[in-house]
Amino acid sequence: MDAMVNFINDLLWGSLLVYMLLGAGAYFTVRLGFIQFRHFGHMFSVLKRSRRGSQAGISSFQALCTSLAARVGTGNLVGVAIALYLGGPGAIFWMWLIALIGMSTAFAESALAQLYKVTDEEGNYRGGPAYYMERGLGLRWMGALFAIFLIVAFGLIFNAVQANAISLAMKVAFDIPTWVSGLALSVVAGLIVFGGLRSIAHFAELIVPVMALGYLLIALIVVFMNIGEIPGILLLIVKSAFGIEQAGSGVAGYAVSQALINGIKRGLFSNEAGMGSAANAAGSAAPYPPHPASQGYIQMLGVFIDTIVICTCTAAIILLSGQFEPGSGVTGIELTQRALAHEVGDWGSPFIAIAILFFAFTSIVANYAYAENNLVFLEHDNTAGLLTFRLFALGMVMFGAIGKIDSMWTMAYVSMGLMAMINLVAILLLSKVVIKLAKDYNGQRKLGLLPTFDVAKYPELRSQLEEGIWLDSRPPQPLAKKPAARARYMD
Repeated sequence: MDAMVNFINDLLWGSLLVYMLLGAGAYFTVRLGFIQFRHFGHMFSVLKRSRRGSQAGISSFQALCTSLAARVGTGNLVGVAIALYLGGPGAIFWMWLIALIGMSTAFAESALAQLYKVTDEEGNYRGGPAYYMERGLGLRWMGALFAIFLIVAFGLIFNAVQANAISLAMKVAFDIPTWVSGLALSVVAGLIVFGGLRSIAHFAELIVPVMALGYLLIALIVVFMNIGEIPGILLLIVKSAFGIEQAGSGVAGYAVSQALINGIKRGLFSNEAGMGSAANAAGSAAPYPPHPASQGYIQMLGVFIDTIVICTCTAAIILLSGQFEPGSGVTGIELTQRALAHEVGDWGSPFIAIAILFFAFTSIVANYAYAENNLVFLEHDNTAGLLTFRLFALGMVMFGAIGKIDSMWTMAYVSMGLMAMINLVAILLLSKVVIKLAKDYNGQRKLGLLPTFDVAKYPELRSQLEEGIWLDSRPPQPLAKKPAARARYMD
């Protein structure tokens, strides 16, 4: 069994997904006119107006925080350290590249999730890849397959992985028994997940900004303490990415391949662009401006914050500390803890343990939200099935905290890879719709209007959308009477 799982993992990550992710990202980057670069400032303009929600949907800010809660986890602290250890400093360059390219993919999947969202029996919005596969492509079996892979990966395996990282960090830093950590995690997570999607979104809205800004502040302190070494570190990353650093040793090709594979793998695990997971949060929002593309901009920002900001913080701490030693066996959370302790003193290790607690715990509850969204897609609000799954998911948290999960990492990568493949095929097949949404949104911006999606303009889409989700023949709304205010939003 292990041999089969390892074979599939090597096949997916050794060739297929690398080409598919880079190819899809490059395709959407070009077709959308390099949207992540040209409209970089507009992401923040949308963010300023993102706190409006509705009775049916969470706010765009809550959707961003929920997606960041899932994105910002062990991949940012543990995963970056592992990528450095296995792929060298060059892995960070490829992590950056997959994030920058993946921002356009995140726009595509999130805009589609918004467009094809539905309402559940309680009147709440539900959306995501499974929904746009069923409605946009007319392929429910494809959506069901995606949903199953996501439930296995996010609802079960990833939560065990996150819980394991928390329990080990608490054991190392505070000598807390793993079973105590596991029990506490299961109880607190249960209180949140039994409150449903809105409870999870509210929790993420409160916690995620605080934890992200706190970690960024610590990283900036380390950077300023070593400001003279920054140019050399950046040069090392770039040279290692292309094998220049290893050229004289005759292993440049192998070094580049390891940097490429580990950088892309860890980058995807962290920012999830193209995987289709964050689109589940995007599809649950009531966006402002009331247009599917606005949620695309919000989720592009999520990829940037996760990888370009937070993952880079971890890489900077490790590389500046001098604790990174290839072949030493020191990797993962231990390497990150040692690095920060070396820079700021003995309190660095406990700080990383606390950061892991918050980063990984928020991932647990957000991962559960994604899984529940797809369970609803499969079972259509089966109350008994939902209760059973909640209990089973919390059981996996306990199992992960006290058990050995080495083989689970490989299973997680396989499930994540299969999810990504299915989702990439779907968004490429629906690429014309993505381009229509982007053109419609930005066409209205150029006219000084608040972008508003009018389904009457797209009769070919009307039959695919749930009735009442999008307003029909709504008159375009002026954005602002004052030119200065209008210009600020159109930036």
